Amino acid sequence: MFSYKQALDYLTSLINYEKKIDLIYSQRLFNLEKTRLILDQLGNPHLSLKTIHIAGTKGKGSTAVMLTSILDAAGYKVGLYTSPHLISPRERIRIGTHLIKEEEFSYYLAQVKSAIENIQYDGESLNPTFFEVYTVLALTYFYQKKVDIAVIEVGLGGRLDATNVIQPLIGIITPISIDHTQQLGSEITLIEREKAGIIKPNSKIIISRQEKKIIPLLKKICQDKKVSYYQVGKDIKFKLNQATPAYQKFQVEGLLQKYPTFFLPLAGENQLWNATTAVGAAEILQEFGFRITSEDIKQGLKKVSWPGRMQIISSQPIVLIDCAHNASSALFLTKFLKKFYSGRNIVLLISILKDKDIQGIAKTLCPLANQVIVTCVKSPRALPLKEIYTKIKRHCSPKPLREDKVEEALKKAKKIAGERGVVCATGSIYLVGEILSLIRNKKIN
Repeated sequence: MFSYKQALDYLTSLINYEKKIDLIYSQRLFNLEKTRLILDQLGNPHLSLKTIHIAGTKGKGSTAVMLTSILDAAGYKVGLYTSPHLISPRERIRIGTHLIKEEEFSYYLAQVKSAIENIQYDGESLNPTFFEVYTVLALTYFYQKKVDIAVIEVGLGGRLDATNVIQPLIGIITPISIDHTQQLGSEITLIEREKAGIIKPNSKIIISRQEKKIIPLLKKICQDKKVSYYQVGKDIKFKLNQATPAYQKFQVEGLLQKYPTFFLPLAGENQLWNATTAVGAAEILQEFGFRITSEDIKQGLKKVSWPGRMQIISSQPIVLIDCAHNASSALFLTKFLKKFYSGRNIVLLISILKDKDIQGIAKTLCPLANQVIVTCVKSPRALPLKEIYTKIKRHCSPKPLREDKVEEALKKAKKIAGERGVVCATGSIYLVGEILSLIRNKKIN
């Protein structure tokens, strides 16, 4: 047994590829062997779990939390495993809306650590990674807590991701786009093959919105593995009724029925695709004996909470935070800003990590802003302030401003925007997390 602080210290002592960019995504570094060895020591809890597995570049977490909310509304005990976290490491492991408790985190991690210490790997200690241990912790916790089903989000890629040890009832492929190029490659078809690695026999697959050239390969993999697949936008459709900066109302024509209007307290067209994907998954689960009604889906979507996704955190000026960290997500955010805040004084607060498509993000978002402020987040992967400035300045008019500390950068952005303006903070999940942490600690309002 150890304390929560000791548990976190142990985790942070492990190799953490979330904090590295100079690594090659290969079977030598990324494989399922160590995860399986640890799980075997613990009695293979994952093989007793009913699961849903979600891969993709964008929308994985949103789809996962929406589906979890639907299942929770239907009365099921549902585990949720997502990454990364915004503020607390406990955010990654939940049952329904409840984060794993500190004492539970410590207790079950002690079990995992003990199992690891019993394993010799090629004559040496096992030395698993941060994400491998976290994944085993989540699966062990869900098994011990006897969840009815667990919704599992892929960390990176899919084929070689530690979460790919599970045998899911349903696999979901959310939109695939260029991201993590140093690990997965710069060709979208290479990225697609990695994501498609979660497609397994005896499961059913939902394919969300994709570029046209991606769909044939996903379908072929499903056909080769004799897996039934359903396509959002074709087999499962939605129609927007009303959109505001804070919520949307829409209808879904699903696999089983046409639904009355749903209310979704999240903004942006991308969230409609994610919600429709979650509805499709809820319908397919009924084939596996889950009882989920139209009212359950309605109430589940109505109660969804997923901070940092086109979220308005204050007014006068409006402060909007969004985790857009690639060109595709930046395009959705740009459309949102043009639709609801055209003509306003827009100040863009931006920070970007070294391995992201900085040009793709900047050329989409920066021309929309009346002023851009560059800042730097607390991450070893953060692109230095000077480099961000140099790389984006040609997309900005006037030239960007620079501010080292996120807290000071946000204060400056609000002052420049004025009471009727809009501050949009984006470019990194880490930036959103720092802002939410500042609010929680009452350092800004």
